[in-house]
Amino acid sequence: MKRNIHIITALLLLCTPLAAQRSLTLDECRASALEANNSLKLAAEKHAENEALEKIALWQMLPRISANGTYLWMDRTVNLLSDDQKNTINNLGTNSMHAIGEGLKSEFSTIPGIGDLLGQSIENLIENGSIANTINGMGQQIVEALETDTRNVIAGAVTVSQPLFMGGKLLALHRTAALLSSLSGIEYDKKREETLIAVDEAYWQVVSVKHKKELAQQYADLLQTLNDNVEQMVEAEVATKGDLTQVRVKLNEAQMSLTKATNGLALAKMLLAQRCGMPLNEDFDVATTLDEKAVITVPRVDTVDMEQVWQDRKEMHMLRISDSIAMQNQRIARSMLMPNIALTGGYLFSNPNLFNGFENSLSGSLMAGVVINFPILHPGAFYSIKAAKHKRQEVAYQMEEAREMIELQVNKLSYELELAYKKLAQSQSNLDNAEENLKLADESFKAGMASSSDLMAAQTAWVQAKGEVLDAEIEIEMSRLYLKQALGK
Repeated sequence: MKRNIHIITALLLLCTPLAAQRSLTLDECRASALEANNSLKLAAEKHAENEALEKIALWQMLPRISANGTYLWMDRTVNLLSDDQKNTINNLGTNSMHAIGEGLKSEFSTIPGIGDLLGQSIENLIENGSIANTINGMGQQIVEALETDTRNVIAGAVTVSQPLFMGGKLLALHRTAALLSSLSGIEYDKKREETLIAVDEAYWQVVSVKHKKELAQQYADLLQTLNDNVEQMVEAEVATKGDLTQVRVKLNEAQMSLTKATNGLALAKMLLAQRCGMPLNEDFDVATTLDEKAVITVPRVDTVDMEQVWQDRKEMHMLRISDSIAMQNQRIARSMLMPNIALTGGYLFSNPNLFNGFENSLSGSLMAGVVINFPILHPGAFYSIKAAKHKRQEVAYQMEEAREMIELQVNKLSYELELAYKKLAQSQSNLDNAEENLKLADESFKAGMASSSDLMAAQTAWVQAKGEVLDAEIEIEMSRLYLKQALGK
């Protein structure tokens, strides 16, 4: 029964389809890396931030509308009259009538006959107090009218301000913000290019190690076949045990190289997975093979237009933008010595009503005006202008140095690419000779005209030549990639 169970289990395992290994192309790896790269996401957010700052700088030149309001409670009111002034106005009739009466009696006393009679009548009228009381009442009304109820104050304003001339700083700030936005966009493109370069490096490393593992497997298979043949020859007493030992030593070395290549392939895949944002333990294969690339047919770079390279390189573009930013900084520094003119207007309202004798009602008024500020003494502005000029000169020196370094880099990479093509042609020729030599050595060994050592030497030479071809092909791919980057394409 147990035996039947084991047999059924084995059959089920054999019938179960194995999960297909995922095969990735270079374009798929690039797309995955661009989607998963956090540095690229950070650069994109930085570019979006600078675009928003550019819009903020633009709005600095447009009108601003604002509204302000306040409520204030005070335990005392504002008095327009002092206590002495209130007392004087409240008794205005009493105080003034006595003075008026004395003056009139003095004047009427000089009139013969009726002077005394008029003076007595005025005195009786003053003593009656009706006129004084009337004037006192009027004074009290004046005092009450000048009383202000400012214990609860409500005030507010809606204002509009429009800069007319700010020495050119607002326009310079907007241009600087636009340049910074362009600069961050170039930085994003540069970061994207670096991400793609890193993915390409890891991808071609996997391709290289994969082919070297296949080569190591082929070499181990050849030595295994040779080992089996030599064992049969030892049994037939046409070869010595020393010959068999030499073959087994080489076979062990080949198996060790295969193990190293297997481990190297696993590590190379982990690096590629990390740069593509995939799990490090994910099992996948690469779809590209070197035989499909036909690297030797790729056209070579013979002449380079350095003027076009300097125009296309992102580093030079960034330096040109930096020079423009330095020029705008000079204008901003000069604006510190120029007048600022702004137009302002709005509507003010308050309760108590300031426009109708502090009446307890809400009222307001329109306003409009021009504000001018003219700097008289600003020594720091001169040093700011001087610093901006030095900064622009620094950028000019950086551009000159960058041009020299870019030209040197392009020439160096062009030379390395040409050298890689020569290496490939030479290694391909060596491989052809090694394959022919291996074929002859194998035929001679089978005919008994060559020893196992001769055959192993031919196999080793073939493996080395094949490895050199693989290295040259990968070197061409990477050299082309680096040169394309150096040309700004």
